[in-house]
Amino acid sequence: MLLNKIKIVLQYVMPKHAVSRLVGKFAAAQAGWLTTKAITWFIKKYKINMAEAKLKNASDFKTFNDFFTRELEDGARIINDDTSTLCYPVDGEISQQDDIVDDQLIQAKGFNYSLTTLLGGDEETAAPFQGGKFSCIYLAPKDYHRIHMPMTGTLREMIYVPGDLFSVNPLTANNVPNLFSRNERVVTIFDTKKGPMAMVLVGATIVASIETVWAGTITPPAGKDIFKWHYPATGVDAIHLNKGDEMGRFKLGSTVVATFAPNMVEFNAQAGPNTVTRLGEHFADLLN
Repeated sequence: MLLNKIKIVLQYVMPKHAVSRLVGKFAAAQAGWLTTKAITWFIKKYKINMAEAKLKNASDFKTFNDFFTRELEDGARIINDDTSTLCYPVDGEISQQDDIVDDQLIQAKGFNYSLTTLLGGDEETAAPFQGGKFSCIYLAPKDYHRIHMPMTGTLREMIYVPGDLFSVNPLTANNVPNLFSRNERVVTIFDTKKGPMAMVLVGATIVASIETVWAGTITPPAGKDIFKWHYPATGVDAIHLNKGDEMGRFKLGSTVVATFAPNMVEFNAQAGPNTVTRLGEHFADLLN
C-alpha cells in the first residue's frame, strides 16, 4: 500500500530524536488548559478507558506525562499469585514470542534480530539466554504504560543502549530490519529463583523518556555511549522486586522484550502473536 510505504520512508528521513525531545518537552510541561485539551483529545482519539484510572478527568493531570503514566484504581488489575507461574508485565499485544535460536529472535516474517545486539553487544551478557525463550509485547497508545515484574527477582545490571527512535508498531516491525536492536533501549537483568531474566524497554518516536523505579529517568543521557550499572545481590542497596511490582514506565509508549534462560519457562499455550495481554494474567509457567 502506497500510504504505508510513505510512512516507512518518512521514518527514515525525519529527525526522530529532535521531534521526540520537542514532544517530550511539551509532555512534561504544566501547560494548563492546553495540557487538558491535549489529554481530552487523546482520550477520545484512542478510546482510553478512564473508568479504571485512579484519576478520572483530563483536568486532574498537571502534565501530559502524568496522564500517560496514569495510575490505575486499586483492583483494576489482579496479579496472578501462583508462584509457579509468571504474569504478563504490561497491557499490550504480543508481537512475537518463541525460542531464541542461534542468537536470533523473530521480529516479523522475514526479519530476525540479534539477542546479543539487543542486550547491548556483549556476548557474555547474552550467553545465559542463548537457547532460551523471548516474548515481545507492544504497548499501543491506549494501553496502561507502567511496566511490572512478571516474576520475583533481584536486579543485577542495567544497561542503557543509545540508538535510533523508529516508531514501534506492527507496520515498522514488518518493514524496518533490526527494529528492536537498533532503537534506543534500557536493558534490565534480574536474577530469579529459576535463572536470569532480562526485561528490555525499547524506546520509539516521541518516547520522551524511559524510567525505572530505582533510578528514575534513564533516557536520554548526553552522548552515544553505552552505560552500565551493577547492583549488589544482598544488603541494604540490593533492589529486590516481587511479582507484580512496578519496575518502570514509558512516557509515550513502546515495547517490552522479555528474555529467559533455557529450560526456565514455558509460555501460555493459548497465547502467541496478536494475543492481547493484560497485566497480571497468566503469561508462562516455570519449569522444574
